[in-house]
Amino acid sequence: MRSRTSGQEIYERPAELLQQLIRFDTTNPPGNEAECVTFVQGLLAAAGLETTLLARAPERPNLIARLQGRGEAPPLLLYGHADVVTTAGQQWTYPPFEGQIADGYVWGRGALDMKGAVAMMVAAVLRARAKRLEPAGDVVLAVVCDEEADGDYGARYLVERHAEQFEGIRYALGEAGGFSIQVGRWRFYPIQVAEKQSCWLRATVRGPCGHGSLPMRGGAMSQLARFLRRLEERRLPVHVTPAVRQMIEAMGAGLPSPARAALRRALKPAMIGGAVRLWGKQGRLIEPLLRNTVNATIVHGGEKVNVIPGEITVDLDGRVLPGYGPDDLIAEVRQVAGPAVEIALVSYDPGPAEPDMGLFGLLAGVLRQVDPGGIPVPLLLSATTDARLFSRLGIQTYGFTPMQLPADFDFSQVLHAADERAPVEAVEFGARAIYQVLQQYGRP
Repeated sequence: MRSRTSGQEIYERPAELLQQLIRFDTTNPPGNEAECVTFVQGLLAAAGLETTLLARAPERPNLIARLQGRGEAPPLLLYGHADVVTTAGQQWTYPPFEGQIADGYVWGRGALDMKGAVAMMVAAVLRARAKRLEPAGDVVLAVVCDEEADGDYGARYLVERHAEQFEGIRYALGEAGGFSIQVGRWRFYPIQVAEKQSCWLRATVRGPCGHGSLPMRGGAMSQLARFLRRLEERRLPVHVTPAVRQMIEAMGAGLPSPARAALRRALKPAMIGGAVRLWGKQGRLIEPLLRNTVNATIVHGGEKVNVIPGEITVDLDGRVLPGYGPDDLIAEVRQVAGPAVEIALVSYDPGPAEPDMGLFGLLAGVLRQVDPGGIPVPLLLSATTDARLFSRLGIQTYGFTPMQLPADFDFSQVLHAADERAPVEAVEFGARAIYQVLQQYGRP
């Protein structure tokens, strides 16, 4: 627990803790999170915290630890995942599993998604233990596996088989939000309160088949080309959900009048295109919050080069806004695709229609304390996290992995990409902010 050189506790060196987590190769698949998870368990157990390992498979355990509180508030859940996505085919400045510190950053796979956040949470809990902090309610820390797949060995397994571990919990801190985004002169901290849900579809096109030597017009390949072009050229309808309305209005409240007016154009469907262009590079992140979306990702069709296929299927990664479901998305895609394309549901993970904003004020207040120049706002996340699974237990997750990032740092450009990295100062910032949440949680 003690550094041989500084004598400081590891909770005072969260960037060093992140380095150690990165050095465990937990690429999923296959995951193999056991060594990483048991390393964290060792730190927590050495501090005297109660810990439990729960696993569907021995090499893929989930860690549950509990810091006892005063019993004056419901337990608070902090959770993060130990698995990471592949680095295959990527060219890195520094090896992705060495956890090097260079130029003020911790470099490596998982630095942002999401071993950096796990390091912050573990550091905050260890600090609370060392300082003999008794929060208003118990703090439950979960380090889970398999989030980058479907959670079958991680959050899904815990929710379906070990729900008793989360009894009484109403709020949780997880991914992804709380990190700063620079828009002009203003620094926003979007706190995730809701997320789009995965809704995977399969499109099927059919046409005459035949010998590859004979010209074919109007076949399945032509139908496929027309369908993909329609997806490229057309957009699904605009929907302004309560979470996005709150987000845009909160952002606007912190801006001067001209910028506020430009931002609020997004609330008018006819003006969304112009509003997105005005936001520049941030428009790419905001536009999917206003629509259900689909992207063609996998094509199946044809078995031999000299046989024209009569049927081709295309898998679509669909994401639906809170309050919408598979029927809504299928109907919207059919309007774009036309009658020649069959659309069917493959899988759907539902989530809550509207967020519970009961903890938002506390989290926003902590961010204002640690960065008085920042503007906290609610966020609808365009991706999907384990929040959808914990919501089945009535738990509202807030994406809260707070980091004050350099103004020119583009989070989205290094997420799941080569040279993923997190600023050392930002990791320290996040650990401090989460500790303050533990201190203030449950106060009147």
